[in-house]
Amino acid sequence: MNPIMISILLLICSNVFMTFAWYAHLKELNDKPWIIAALISWGIALFEYLLQVPANRIGYTALSVGQLKIMQEVITLSVFVPFSIFYMKEPLKLDYLWAALCLMGAVFFMFRGKFA
Repeated sequence: MNPIMISILLLICSNVFMTFAWYAHLKELNDKPWIIAALISWGIALFEYLLQVPANRIGYTALSVGQLKIMQEVITLSVFVPFSIFYMKEPLKLDYLWAALCLMGAVFFMFRGKFA
């Protein structure tokens, strides 16, 4: 399989763990002391790193570090928006669209030489 595709798949999985580690405690552990939330989040983040580190190592064989970072940000927003809406029950806002459009501009500039 293409290293870019492997990297994308691993980063998507990594971001699911990352998003839960960063934000799920706001809903699930809001009645617990912050240290408990931090320790549980840290445990979840371990799985994120077990996917993110190989994703970046594999991706770096075909992409620059800047391209990896922008790809990561696009994936982060793509995972965060459904999480925010469906799990956290936040309203869908046009701001997500504007943020996505800004990221698409970043993708264009970071990848324009790659596929030209």
